[in-house]
Amino acid sequence: MLQYGVRKLAHTLLVALGVVTLVFAALRLSGDPAATMLPGDASVDELVALRKTLGLDRPIPVQYVSFLAGAVTGDFGISFRHQQPALGLVLDRLPATLELAFAALVLAVVVAVPLGIIAALNRGRLADVLAMAFAVVGQATPYFWMGIMLILVVSVELGWLPTSGRGTWAHLILPAITLGTHFAASLARLTRTAMLEVLGQNYVTTARAKGLPERTVILAHALKNASVPVITLIGLQFGTLLGGAVVTETIFAWPGVGRLAVQSIFVRDYPVVQAGVFVLALSFVGINLLVDLLYGVLDPRIRTEDTA
Repeated sequence: MLQYGVRKLAHTLLVALGVVTLVFAALRLSGDPAATMLPGDASVDELVALRKTLGLDRPIPVQYVSFLAGAVTGDFGISFRHQQPALGLVLDRLPATLELAFAALVLAVVVAVPLGIIAALNRGRLADVLAMAFAVVGQATPYFWMGIMLILVVSVELGWLPTSGRGTWAHLILPAITLGTHFAASLARLTRTAMLEVLGQNYVTTARAKGLPERTVILAHALKNASVPVITLIGLQFGTLLGGAVVTETIFAWPGVGRLAVQSIFVRDYPVVQAGVFVLALSFVGINLLVDLLYGVLDPRIRTEDTA
């Protein structure tokens, strides 16, 4: 188990390094942040002086090595715009992103798991058709379109909920629905498939033959054995929700890491963008690592196959 965990941890660190490296390279191909920060009538000398102050006058490889050396200790530099440590700015926004992602996750699970069970128990009937229709529409609907539609209908036309910002629980509802709908659709389909596979197994038939209540058969026998792929998807998709929060946070002006990263991209604030992507990527691969380790605990055959 220790060898399996070390190998997965090494893979996780390589993925995080690759993501940050790609972002570092892409940002430096997008333009000169010094030119963005100075007024249009700034002189060449002012531009050169600012580039030197920001460390942008050094060769790209030198900047990259310096960046990696600082990243190891959590030093991503000082924000060009805010004049504060970049990592500190990102970590200040991280609780808002985690709050939104967790709310979307809870909403998706509460809706999707019962929906998938109902669809499986009513295979081919109206309930199954409606549940799968919801899944198809939910997966096909982009975050930005759903967010805008919810704002127009629920907030502007009906006036039920705030249009943007973060404060009370009411501010969280629309962003959580926007972010969680796509995941709920995927989870409902997987739950239905997993339940259909176990409902035909002998132990379910035996439980029913013993005269056990249908609720006990479904929850204690069928759902318990169908939960492994469902739990796996929940763990993996939580990391995806962190990435999807970038669009949702921008639409609803939610003060999270995603919105901060988008704003920083527009002004080419390299340190903040790099710190934000690093934190989100590390969260994503960290959750994937935990899921992999949990899988190895639940099913030792996975560790054996991975070693082979």
